[in-house]
Amino acid sequence: MELMSSPIYFVSSTESPEFNQLNSSLTRSSLVGLDAEWKPVRTHQSTFPTVSLLQIACRLIPDETESVVFLLDLSTIPLHSIYDLLKQVFESPCILKLGFKFKQDLKYLSSTFVAQGCHLGFEKVEPYLDIASVYNALQNKQKGKELPKQSKSLAAICKDVLRISLSKELQCSDWSCRPLSEEQVQYAAADAHCLLKIFDVLRCKFCKEGNSRDGVAEIHPFNVKLGLKLIMEEPDTCNVIIKTKFCNAIEMVQATTTEFPQKITTPSDSDLGRLSLNHKAIDDTILRIIKRYGDKIVLKLFDRSPKGSKKKGKRQSSSYNKEKRSEDIDEWEGPPPWDMSLGGDGCPKFLCDVMIEGLAKHLRCVGIDAAVPYTKKPNTRDLIEQAEKEKRVLLTRDAKLLRHKYLIQNQIYLVKSLLKNDQLVEVIHTFQLDISEDKLMSRCAKCNGRFIQRPLSTEEALEVAKGFQVIPNCLFNKNVEFWQCKDCNQLYWEGTQYHNAVQKFIEVCKLS
Repeated sequence: MELMSSPIYFVSSTESPEFNQLNSSLTRSSLVGLDAEWKPVRTHQSTFPTVSLLQIACRLIPDETESVVFLLDLSTIPLHSIYDLLKQVFESPCILKLGFKFKQDLKYLSSTFVAQGCHLGFEKVEPYLDIASVYNALQNKQKGKELPKQSKSLAAICKDVLRISLSKELQCSDWSCRPLSEEQVQYAAADAHCLLKIFDVLRCKFCKEGNSRDGVAEIHPFNVKLGLKLIMEEPDTCNVIIKTKFCNAIEMVQATTTEFPQKITTPSDSDLGRLSLNHKAIDDTILRIIKRYGDKIVLKLFDRSPKGSKKKGKRQSSSYNKEKRSEDIDEWEGPPPWDMSLGGDGCPKFLCDVMIEGLAKHLRCVGIDAAVPYTKKPNTRDLIEQAEKEKRVLLTRDAKLLRHKYLIQNQIYLVKSLLKNDQLVEVIHTFQLDISEDKLMSRCAKCNGRFIQRPLSTEEALEVAKGFQVIPNCLFNKNVEFWQCKDCNQLYWEGTQYHNAVQKFIEVCKLS
């Protein structure tokens, strides 16, 4: 399944064609995915961070498969010019808003608009659906019993539901810098668009369950003109809950009161907002999902200021000084533990913590020994002990680990780059690693093991792969050599993927 196949519009002005497209799309949307990005800040900061980018993924009607993503550049758009529009979207009963733990985003977003003089900012989002809550509910139902809530990340849910890896490398990048890179644009769009994709899968599962027990009678368009009196006279209608949209209800009341000339006032543009929203947008399946899982986000008074701002100034100052000391010593100070002058074997060895496991695979692909922690959630002591025991340099993106630098002299380095390719180049340059073309793809990318010295024939590979790994049939008639990892028994062969990877790392490492 392809995640980002929808158009992406970057909106930097209310006078732009992209903004007109946004307005047009919102009038045709019954479902939107919301996300926001901001520049990372210190946790003890006394004010909320300023939101730099708001992502809105719109599902368009009548074609429920068509969608489009808008990236609103809040650093250039006058916020007062879009405040009413966003407030209407957030509070419109005709648009279901999807998010992932969006309350924090709304806090920061509201604070950003208040700072620009937009009254009280945003107070609520309704109707709202948290993707994590729906995912947990359906997972528990499938297993036939109530299970404790799972705090899965959006990337984990995306992997489980869509079978797609959602990269989170750029989550902590500086979103206040302009222009945004193409990678940042794609990342931001995917974060909002995946909410629509996940909802589609969950909606299908919901429909398969059968929801007749909800007791909701649908009012068909041809029944609208009958009026309430005639509808209520229909058999069994009084025994169920009648649920319809506001626009249909007005027409029914008008039909009921045709003998009376008094005028029934319909909602004006000012009442329902300038969006001219389609009031027949939310279909019955979505209404039932809202009824069962729907929620709303309401910001209270205490939500409008950071909790960290109540801490004593002395404690904040202490925390700040610790972080500042960490930043002052984040440069590498050699020699590394594998240095022969220290009794090492001269072979570079690294330990990549859980934040940069992708870097570990890149290092393995260029022939460098790169391990990962023994457990998925190691504590600091575990990391330090593993690095010291195996004589590795600990690579991390967590500045807090630098506070323990005195425990493992010359064995910890703070990686500054965000993207895996840039991280690889940074580590190669910092540690003066010798990378050559004959070392590429010489380690197992899966487990960091080395390969058996001799290649396997097709017959030997088939025997090894039984019940363990599937070998494509197209390889059987080709003279292909297979290589097996000594540690995990994973099989590799020199196919298209192999040659593409080799070419990629030749370019990244600038090998001649």
